[in-house]
Amino acid sequence: MAEIVRTDGVLGGKPRLAGHRISVLQIAEMVLDAGYSPEHTADQLGISLAEVHTALAYYYDNPDKMAALRERNDRLEAKLRERAISPDRGDGG
Repeated sequence: MAEIVRTDGVLGGKPRLAGHRISVLQIAEMVLDAGYSPEHTADQLGISLAEVHTALAYYYDNPDKMAALRERNDRLEAKLRERAISPDRGDGG
């Protein structure tokens, strides 16, 4: 049976599938945001369909945690974009 675990130092402590470095949020984003089927997601990530459904069940059972993780990811992406070197800035940083 698929299990969701959290481990300090692995994926930043994000909920993930036991035995994998695949986060619940990664699976949810593939299925819910990108529109891939659970079957396609399982195939692409090399996991079982049951593991995909376990991750999605965890995602839906923990909306506050998942929203906080999405927000944290969005802030990090914005910070990285801000620090990225842009060719049209002309200042090298």
